Amino acid sequence: MKFGAVPTAQGEGAILAHSLALPDQRLRKGTTLGVAEVEAIAAAGIAEITVARLEPDDVAEDAAAARLGHALAPDPAGLGLTRSAPFTGRLNLYAAEQGLAVIDAGLVARLNGLHEALTLATVAEATWVEARQMVATVKIIPYAAPEGAVRAAEALLTGADPAIRVAPAIHRTAGLILTVTPGMKDSVVDKGAAAVRARLAALGLTCAAERRVPHETAALAAALSACPGDIVLILTGSATSDRADVGPAALIAGGGRLERFGMPVDPGNLLFLGTLADRPVIGLPGCARSPKLNGADWVLERVVAGQPPDAAAIGAMGVGGLLKEIPARPQPRAAPRESAPAVAAASAARRPRIGGILLAAGASRRMAGRDKLLEDVDGVPMIAAAARALAESAVEETLVILRPDDAARRAALTASGVPHRVVENPRAAEGMGTSIGCAIRALGAGIDGALISLADMPEVMAPDYDRLIAAFDPGEGREIVRALADDGRPGHPVLFGQRFFEPLALLGGDEGARRVLSEHRDFVTEVRLEGHRAVTDLDTPEAWQAWRASRATGTPQGRN
Repeated sequence: MKFGAVPTAQGEGAILAHSLALPDQRLRKGTTLGVAEVEAIAAAGIAEITVARLEPDDVAEDAAAARLGHALAPDPAGLGLTRSAPFTGRLNLYAAEQGLAVIDAGLVARLNGLHEALTLATVAEATWVEARQMVATVKIIPYAAPEGAVRAAEALLTGADPAIRVAPAIHRTAGLILTVTPGMKDSVVDKGAAAVRARLAALGLTCAAERRVPHETAALAAALSACPGDIVLILTGSATSDRADVGPAALIAGGGRLERFGMPVDPGNLLFLGTLADRPVIGLPGCARSPKLNGADWVLERVVAGQPPDAAAIGAMGVGGLLKEIPARPQPRAAPRESAPAVAAASAARRPRIGGILLAAGASRRMAGRDKLLEDVDGVPMIAAAARALAESAVEETLVILRPDDAARRAALTASGVPHRVVENPRAAEGMGTSIGCAIRALGAGIDGALISLADMPEVMAPDYDRLIAAFDPGEGREIVRALADDGRPGHPVLFGQRFFEPLALLGGDEGARRVLSEHRDFVTEVRLEGHRAVTDLDTPEAWQAWRASRATGTPQGRN
């Protein structure tokens, strides 16, 4: 890759290395410069620009990130992951469900040592992650990576054990036994039970039973044998001081096996781990009465996910195991009030929840009596094809906006079998703005953004939607993402972040969302889609005829 300053007139086809604020627009770094962009830069009086220009053996950043993402997770679902589309050389891997992140640190290190252009960052080994939480991110550092380096990474990862996966919870219930010493206050026992139940709930477990017994070996052994649950937890009224103390002794007396006493994590030293009738048994340290992070949390998370630590794994916990008096560590089971930057960071660290909106309430007035959304596209009505493309993307759900009396379009959607939810707009005749407002008000709770698409754009496919979703990042200021044609013309779809839901919900008439876009240019990120698909909308019989002819001949179709 060639990188450096060139005269503006020589910039066509190169990648802009630094953002430029022009009088009428802002060109972001990473923009591939076309004739219009070069002319705009020159008109602003800028004689020289810094650009990158790819050479024949380079792989563009998004293509390189996509290849690494596929090599890391060729079957994402089988690894408990979901994979984003690449954007600006970044591709994220998210947890598909709650579970334990299992990382091959050695393999990750070897990958990162192949070439400085290729990087992979992950959460720490054995981190408990929630569904949609980011687990890893691939980032291509420059605007391209050498083909040889990408191939080397693919070869390293092919056939190897996964570098990253999420092990889901295999245990769903736990029994809790609390031993009580003479004179022990009920409030102390209650506090401990509440803290343990909260831990179980955070891991998605149900407390199958809670038993309170005297702090005696025989009583505890009997309770262990009778306690239900996939796993059994013991919180003793007095700290376990030795392998022969009440807790471990009761486990052995009941026919179980003691596998480990003590761990190099503070707080949490006095934990013991064993099995009874193939069920894991964890003797909790006294610090488990507090919601603060302790060594028992690390062991419990691994056990729940079917990854019980052996002696070597527990020994390795000593590095990073000094947990006492670390103000930077929040209480793991608490929900402290967070600052706005913390909320933005948390949002960026999980896969966004995007609601898909398909605007299909138009009247087809220019179709000479035909319904453009019932026109045939690859054997199905246009509205069904458009709904399928949106539903197959990474959106949470697909909302289709229809007129109340549109039985034909509704029937076409039903017959397609595409998962969708119809939202009727009684004011559809007033224009597109009312349909957008109606859709925004119908979005479900917890939605981070709305991806708005037109139902008469036959070339927009699921990967195009995924590229827009990948570009959406409120933490980085990318709160509106708009599709462009490859020649730079603005088009659809457009993704709006939650902060814009209120003005969108108030839209009316046929203006659409143009005003929201124009008033918030600083939040707009533009994504070029292949060819003219972002601007190909079919409103007339002539447009449909020309589009079909262009498909038959392979000739690109412009905007209609």
